[in-house]
Amino acid sequence: MSYHWYDFCGNLGVVVMLVAYFLLQAGKVASHDVRYLLLNAGGAVLVLISLCYAFNLSAFVMEACWVLVSVYGLVQVYLRRNEKARAGIGE
Repeated sequence: MSYHWYDFCGNLGVVVMLVAYFLLQAGKVASHDVRYLLLNAGGAVLVLISLCYAFNLSAFVMEACWVLVSVYGLVQVYLRRNEKARAGIGE
């Protein structure tokens, strides 16, 4: 078995997502924290890169959904911040 750069990307992605989950469980980040969402999205993208070279449909679907959910969370954080900023301007 040979170990390629895309295998490294996939393994790094798994580590990044596990670190994010550990930080969440340890109370170091919240589920709506931008850092948590970026770690999850970034880790999933790294795994998706590896799947482009060693494809597995179920893993691809899982990671693509992981990215989409993380992006949804980031959009929600952005919208909440804009809403708070607009509310502050009107006061």
